[in-house]
Amino acid sequence: MQTTFSAWNINKYGGPEVLAPVTRDMPTPGDAEILIRIRASAVSRADGMMRSGTPRFARLFLGWSRPRAGLAGTCFSGEVVAVGCNVTAFKVGDAVFGEAGLRFGANATHICLDADSSIVRKPDTLSFEEAAVMFDGAMTSWHFLTRVAKVKPGEKVLILGGSGSLGTAAIQFALALGADVTATSSARNGELLESLGAHRVVDYAIEDVLPEGADYDVIFDTLGVATFSAAKKALAQNGRYVCPVLGLALLRDILLSRLGKGKRAFFAAAGMEPPESHREQLAEILHLVEENRFAPVMDRSYPFEDLIEAHLYVETGRKRGNVVVV
Repeated sequence: MQTTFSAWNINKYGGPEVLAPVTRDMPTPGDAEILIRIRASAVSRADGMMRSGTPRFARLFLGWSRPRAGLAGTCFSGEVVAVGCNVTAFKVGDAVFGEAGLRFGANATHICLDADSSIVRKPDTLSFEEAAVMFDGAMTSWHFLTRVAKVKPGEKVLILGGSGSLGTAAIQFALALGADVTATSSARNGELLESLGAHRVVDYAIEDVLPEGADYDVIFDTLGVATFSAAKKALAQNGRYVCPVLGLALLRDILLSRLGKGKRAFFAAAGMEPPESHREQLAEILHLVEENRFAPVMDRSYPFEDLIEAHLYVETGRKRGNVVVV
C-alpha cells in the first residue's frame, strides 16, 4: 500500500524556480471525499500568475506574503483509487477530471477532494491530457461567451489572443454559438486559427486589431492585451468588452460603464462559481465534444518531474493551445 505521494510546492511568490518537488503522506478520504491518482494536470498562464502572486491584489485570496495553499496546480484528470463511506457518485476505477480550486495541489501524483466538488466523469472521447485542461481554457471561454457576453447567433465576435488555451477554445465555441468570428494571432499561428474555423485572422504585428467602426458585438480579450478604452471604438453601439484578466483599470471601466447605456465592460470569475454551475457548463461543453464541434488544442506534454520547464515554456508566451504534465 502506497503511503506517500509526490507534489510540487510553492514556498514563496516568484518565477518558475520557486517550484520545488515534495513528498507528502498519502491522505485517507473522509466520509464524503475521493482520492484520485492524477494522470495529467494543466500548466496554464493563470497557474503562472498565481505562482508569482500577480496581480498583487490577488494575494488577498491566495495569501499575502506567500501562497497559503502551498501546492501548485488547479486542473487535473485521473482515476479514483479510494472513496469515502458516504460517496455514491463515484466508485474506484472511475476516470474523472476536474479542478482543485483554491485548494490547489493538482500538479501531483494524487489529490483528495470532496466528491461534490468540481469533478466529473471523463468520457472516452477525451484523452487524460485533453480532459486535464477542460476546466482551464475551455471552461473559462465557455463561461465568458455564454454567461457573461451572452453571444447570440449572427453577432460579430473578436477574440484577442486566438492561439492560447482560451483563444483556441473561444474560436470553436463562438462558431458553435453561430457567431461571425475574427481572431488575432502572430503570423506563425494564423494557419492554426484558420483550421479551427475562424472567419478572419488578424496579424497583430501588421494590422490594427481594434479599427474604428468595426462594430464588434463582443470583444473577448483572452490575455488582457487591450483596454476597454481602446476597444470602445471597435465596439458596436451595445457592444460588450469581456476580459478574464482583472486589473484595477478594468475594474474602474466596469464600474464606470455601468453608469450609462451602450458599450459595457465585463469580468466574472469563472472559477469562483459553485460546483453545480461548473458541472452544468461542462455538460454543455461535453455535448459539443460529442458532436465533434469542440476539441482542446494541445501543444506540449511534459513529464511530471519537468514542471519547471513547463512553466518556463508557458512564460515565453508562444504556446499554442494547452500544456500539461503527465
